[in-house]
Amino acid sequence: MPPRFRLTLLGVGAMASPRFAPAGLLLAYGRRRVAFDGGPGAEPPEGRLDAWLVTDEHAELRSALRRLAAERGLVPRMADADFGELRIRALPVAHTSHPTCGYRIEGGPGAVVWAPEFWAFPAWAADADLMFAEASSWNRPIRFRGGVGGHAPVRDVGAEAARNRVGRLVYAHIGRPCLRAMDAGLTPEHGEWGREGRTYVLSTPHRTR
Repeated sequence: MPPRFRLTLLGVGAMASPRFAPAGLLLAYGRRRVAFDGGPGAEPPEGRLDAWLVTDEHAELRSALRRLAAERGLVPRMADADFGELRIRALPVAHTSHPTCGYRIEGGPGAVVWAPEFWAFPAWAADADLMFAEASSWNRPIRFRGGVGGHAPVRDVGAEAARNRVGRLVYAHIGRPCLRAMDAGLTPEHGEWGREGRTYVLSTPHRTR
């Protein structure tokens, strides 16, 4: 059987979420295992990791991430990673005043995007089979002081994902405005709320479950 992407959400919370652990992802592909972001309460399970990649090297959780990664013999970094057929690219996103990124993960099963924070939908996410995306706000953008960036709302992220032919959209950085929407029984017009601990499987292009 050809290798599959197995993508487990370690956490789906925005910073200081009262309900969820920090947004994080574990990718398993054959014998390769790569962690993305996360933090206290959203650590990868025991076992070898080939890399621990982050989307923001200046994030508030950077010290905790360095400690957690050091326990696994790794340094968290914003970088590409190549493992033969598995290719991971760190690609820029508009988010804040210093460089930040998202990741496009490609291999035999297709393409996956991990982009938990951005102000503008990244064009390089187009045609992804599965995308884990920003959900800090529900229907209004969050603009940072000084106009240096911010967070796009679910309303806009979903519309842009549909316009860019994303196969499946999962919100994985859920902020307080979205918690209030969830509690009110609201659901996104496009995409679905991510669930901590859930594993999403991509086995062939354009097929997720």
